[in-house]
Amino acid sequence: MIETKQIRKRDGTVVAFDPAKIEDAIYKALVATKSGDRQVAATLTRHVVDVLEQRFAHSVPGVEDIQDVVEEALMTQGYPAVAKAYILYREQRADVRRMKKLLGIRDDLKLGINALKVLERRYLMRDPDGNLIETPRELFHRVAHAVAAAETRFNPGADIHGLEKKFFEMMNNLEFMPNTPTLMNAGATLGQLSACFVLPVEDSIVEIFDSLKHMAMIHQSGGGTGFTFSHLRPKGDMVRSTKGVASGPVSFMKIFDVATGVMKQGGKRRGANMGILNADHPDIVEFVLAKGDETALANFNISAGAADAFMEGIKKGEKWPLINPRTKKEVRQTSARELFDLIVNNAWRSGDPGLIFLDEINRRNPTPQLGRLEATNPCGELPLLPYESCNLGSINLSRMISGEQIDWQKLKQTTHLGVHFLDNVIEASAFPLPAIERMTRQGNRKIGLGVMGFADALVRLGIPYNSEKALATAESIIKFMLGEARKASVKLAESRGVFPNFRGSVYDRPGGPRLRNATVLSIAPTGTISIIAGCSSGIEPLFALAFVRNVMEGTRLLEVNPVFEQIARERGFYSKELMEKVALTGALNGIAGIPEDVRQVLVTDFDIAPEWHVRMQAVFQKYSDNSVSKTVNLPAEATPEDIRRTYLMAYELKCKGITIYRYGSKKDQVLTLPGPAPEAATEPGPFVTAGSEYSGGCVLCGQ
Repeated sequence: MIETKQIRKRDGTVVAFDPAKIEDAIYKALVATKSGDRQVAATLTRHVVDVLEQRFAHSVPGVEDIQDVVEEALMTQGYPAVAKAYILYREQRADVRRMKKLLGIRDDLKLGINALKVLERRYLMRDPDGNLIETPRELFHRVAHAVAAAETRFNPGADIHGLEKKFFEMMNNLEFMPNTPTLMNAGATLGQLSACFVLPVEDSIVEIFDSLKHMAMIHQSGGGTGFTFSHLRPKGDMVRSTKGVASGPVSFMKIFDVATGVMKQGGKRRGANMGILNADHPDIVEFVLAKGDETALANFNISAGAADAFMEGIKKGEKWPLINPRTKKEVRQTSARELFDLIVNNAWRSGDPGLIFLDEINRRNPTPQLGRLEATNPCGELPLLPYESCNLGSINLSRMISGEQIDWQKLKQTTHLGVHFLDNVIEASAFPLPAIERMTRQGNRKIGLGVMGFADALVRLGIPYNSEKALATAESIIKFMLGEARKASVKLAESRGVFPNFRGSVYDRPGGPRLRNATVLSIAPTGTISIIAGCSSGIEPLFALAFVRNVMEGTRLLEVNPVFEQIARERGFYSKELMEKVALTGALNGIAGIPEDVRQVLVTDFDIAPEWHVRMQAVFQKYSDNSVSKTVNLPAEATPEDIRRTYLMAYELKCKGITIYRYGSKKDQVLTLPGPAPEAATEPGPFVTAGSEYSGGCVLCGQ
């Protein structure tokens, strides 16, 4: 029987024949043309198998041979429309293969062209001459092996091969992806696997430049850094040792920025920083205005540290004291409301600064005995103590949907395996500084398991992003994940021990969970890893349903959201012409031929009012023991009042921070919409256009 035989793939390898793949392909063509169901597909597949048994009784058919027989069977069995759909899909796949060949891409996972280019630029290993020596599948094997091998630190007799297989399959199936440094460095010489770090900046030249050196070392290894500059004395303050005057926090931030600009993380990505200055610092106005010139602090995200007292002062119209951090004395007062107006207006003009709600962060600090949390990583999803680091990984929620239901068992298994993976990463990583190793491995062992593909999952479930049902779905998912992640951490602690700083932590109480990790969940802006996984970024809405992607210089390709394309094919309204029409705006507004229920579910970023963005962030924050990175994207015509309401709403809903971006307010955007936009750097083309590494969220990212 043909089931016991083999087929020859296009690369020449011979593998076992699987009729189920033929049935799936025929079924998709039947659905796309509304011509039959799974039973019809099974009947046609049996006919194809019969023909193959006769025609290739004494030889091994190739993939093209089998596809020829499928086409022939569809025509002879009375399904010409289905045959046409199958032929068109076959031609489309052939075009993709030709493009991959033209671009010199080796693909052993059938990923998208842009995903492969991202892997080539950032992740795949090269020989000393710069030649690629790794395929995507081999990358996942390398990472899985390196992370699984750390198991021997706890159990010398552990089944490393079995664990490696589980880690590999989780990545290979695009169900989970670790952060960029893990993909780049696991099993490689550098070996630094953590994404996020916070460094102290204390008030002396020696300590400032020690932090600068340490920042450079972290950036070189692939990590990002966060700082609070709130401990530095203000501009014009006395410097006793030199009898001079201080230049202030912003001047030192510029030094950090220049140093970052000359560093290239592992030779593969540019450095990133978060700079925070508390709202009671005397130099807060200079800080708020620091990025008004787009060339200034280009390698920094900046946020004002907002305490409860400041937010309450805004509401009540109170005076706000500015405190010299050196003397701890008030130097002058300003109006809390006027300072907030300055923050809002500058955010409207340039997207900076955001706000970090320091008291809310510290209300949920798991280790208050070690001090206050004052800074976060570059995108804000990880409040960390000085010298702490954290590694991240994200579950692709789009792959956790079965039919039109959440596959809770699969999500549970992936959550437990993800926690195990991330705890092993702490052991597998080579840390850039002894102090970081102590705070991470011998300290709090924080991990940040998060999600991506949330917007895609909502579409698969038939739920609009801007709906109460979406908020309820989000809460059910993240609450479930927190419970399971903590169970997984407790299970690890039973054999490996609780995190070393457990004593005195918020969990050190009768009946408290004995955790291996001080934190377990974090919602990150998944960026390039969501491009690899072929899903939407983090918890962001879809930014466009179809658009033109700048894959590389001189090469632009039409890219369609895969969930939208699947729905269009299954509902019978797919055509290349329609996809091009959608790419004109990225949305379905004003386009005929789209079923109303599909139109209601497939909403995009700028269709969604700001309050839905904030409410969604707040739901995820409620159950994320780290923080949530999300950008509230606003249309060009948004007003400062829109931003004011967004910031205040984020505080009232107990978010730990908030970031906004008004479209067109900066030149270096990686998302371009057709039509006029204030201060846009380039003339927009006829289509929505995205940079090669943009996946949603902040339109200044993915450059």
